[in-house]
Amino acid sequence: MLQVSDPQDLSFANHTMKAMLDKAYDTIQPDLVVFTGDNILGNHLRDARFGTYHTIKTDAGEKRRMIKAIDHIIAPLEKRGIPFVFIYGNHDDVNSITKEEQAEIFKSYPTCVMPEQPDPNLDVDTCYLPLYSSDNAKEIFRLWLFDSAWHDKKEKRTYEYVKPEAVKWFKECCEANKRSTNGIGIPGLLFIHIPLPEQMNLLEPCPNGTGGIRIRLDDSETAYRLNSKLAVGALGEPPCVLEKNTGLFDAVKSDGSVLAIVSGHDHTNCFDGTWNGVRFIQTACASFRCYGDRNRGVRLFELDEENPTLFKTTHFTYSDLCGDGFLSNLRYIMDADGMQKYKYPLLAATAIGLTGITTGIIKYFRK
Repeated sequence: MLQVSDPQDLSFANHTMKAMLDKAYDTIQPDLVVFTGDNILGNHLRDARFGTYHTIKTDAGEKRRMIKAIDHIIAPLEKRGIPFVFIYGNHDDVNSITKEEQAEIFKSYPTCVMPEQPDPNLDVDTCYLPLYSSDNAKEIFRLWLFDSAWHDKKEKRTYEYVKPEAVKWFKECCEANKRSTNGIGIPGLLFIHIPLPEQMNLLEPCPNGTGGIRIRLDDSETAYRLNSKLAVGALGEPPCVLEKNTGLFDAVKSDGSVLAIVSGHDHTNCFDGTWNGVRFIQTACASFRCYGDRNRGVRLFELDEENPTLFKTTHFTYSDLCGDGFLSNLRYIMDADGMQKYKYPLLAATAIGLTGITTGIIKYFRK
């Protein structure tokens, strides 16, 4: 399975991100892709190609752009016949289109294997996908998918937490799961866009002058780093966790069948750690439209049918997938921060200037 988090693009997609994802699909050849939120930059669908002024004025026009933005990330999977599922992030529905309407767009693609909504009290992307043995005899693994943010269109505000109804549903599913398996349970991975508050326990304060990421907690600012005894990877920014704790961690801890809680959201954080018996995996963004750094990429999960409680995970960066040569690096530099409107004209002007200088030198020496 390949996790793609925060592609976060528009109807005029970033070509470098598309090239990176194409390379990932062709090189890794995943059996399933899991989009873990901020699949589109939903709050900027009406914007001009460059700048933030609006060129789209109607809800219908905004929806047309959403359909095109979604197609940029799904069409490559359709072309290759790769199934996919999705959850939403904090950006996806900050517009006039509801999550249900977006889900219909995703589900219009034949390769979408998103389960039906299990409970009308849940968000459309809160569910679980059962994975079966190769002979289809039994369910051996579960992919839990959780919504973690939604935009209240009347209040014009985005809320970021797992709804209590979803936690209750998870507990009920886990209890039924254990009853049907004589108390053993079915192992799985839990995908969510925004990290849980408990993930902060993977950090430790830094001694003065030793670097770290400055984080403001309880009206004071302290430098933090990953606790090397608990986690490995990169902490590139202050973690932005759920604004309210509704008990999902405690439910996961109590049940014990979830092998890891996998998130995105923080574009430059990419690490793997365990706290209080629960494993947390954070994946960096795939987006080249928004901020990020050289760990932009995708994450692979490899499952073994013979031993589904064990899995391997590998994070592939842009350089891993597209190489580290001159042209690959040039493409990254030109496309990695959404500043193309300044960079490409400057590059063109530089090329024209160098051409003029070269022509002048040649004419001088010919004299």
